[in-house]
Amino acid sequence: MKKTIALLSFFAVLFVSCEGPRGPEGPAGAPGLLGQVFEVTMDFTAANGYENLIDFPSNIEVYESDIVVAYILDEVTDGVDVWEPLPQTLFVDGELVLYGFDHTYLDINFFIDGTVDPGTLDPIYTQDITMRVAIIPAEFAKTLDLKNMDEVMNALQLESVEKLY
Repeated sequence: MKKTIALLSFFAVLFVSCEGPRGPEGPAGAPGLLGQVFEVTMDFTAANGYENLIDFPSNIEVYESDIVVAYILDEVTDGVDVWEPLPQTLFVDGELVLYGFDHTYLDINFFIDGTVDPGTLDPIYTQDITMRVAIIPAEFAKTLDLKNMDEVMNALQLESVEKLY
């Protein structure tokens, strides 16, 4: 009886573990983006309290679990944009200037803070400031150096950036 049960068990395992021929490949998924990037140029003035609240574009869906990172255009060298991750701290005439941001899944708020009175800053620090925002699924973001804008753009395979204003 034990031999019969052992033999039946052997054949049961053998049949269960068999694999049939591979089925046809499924249809390609809809083209989807792992992440989105957009850019805005803004002024920090007394009228806006030295902050700018930007709604995420309607064509970009942001989930609460997404990672939102922001960069400031530091300079353009030989036609190449140099991006610095936010927050960015500068020392201007012995005062501390901080460019920062906070966000929800609906919008992002850029601001100037620090020990300096923003009203005394040279316009180079407050006018025509370009920020770039990357919205990345959290699981995908684990594999990236989020401080490096070029790495983020390459990983997301983005060749162009939506410019809001």
